[in-house]
Amino acid sequence: MKGAKSNTKKADTKLAVNKKSTKVGRGKKAVKDPNKPKRPASAFFVFMEEFRKQFNKENPNNKAVSAVGKAAGAKWKSMSEADKAPYVAKAEKRKVEYEKNMKAYNKRQAEGVNAADDEGSDKSLSEVNDDDEGDEDGSGEDDDEE
Repeated sequence: MKGAKSNTKKADTKLAVNKKSTKVGRGKKAVKDPNKPKRPASAFFVFMEEFRKQFNKENPNNKAVSAVGKAAGAKWKSMSEADKAPYVAKAEKRKVEYEKNMKAYNKRQAEGVNAADDEGSDKSLSEVNDDDEGDEDGSGEDDDEE
């Protein structure tokens, strides 16, 4: 009986430690800005986009993501620098575009939150306008409710 009691105490202390660590982690998580540009893909991931399509055509029955990743990694390692060059060029092009977008994003952030809110409201207005156009055609939901 003593052994059973000591095991439960050990389990309780482990649970208490886990509870504390999860509370701390939840409170410090930063909120992501949905308007922030996404980071560009590396040359390997640019290669993966093309390789996935080819691999899925050649192996339609193989749905495992790990198999695609392993095959792509093996092929990437076996490729020469000349073979990798087009993918590196595409990745560099995306990186330049990303840096341009980040400068614009940072400029908007420096100007203040109002600039970001205006952009978000433009998106909302376009969505609202799209909905209004549907109502003009007679396909609106308001007619169904009356």
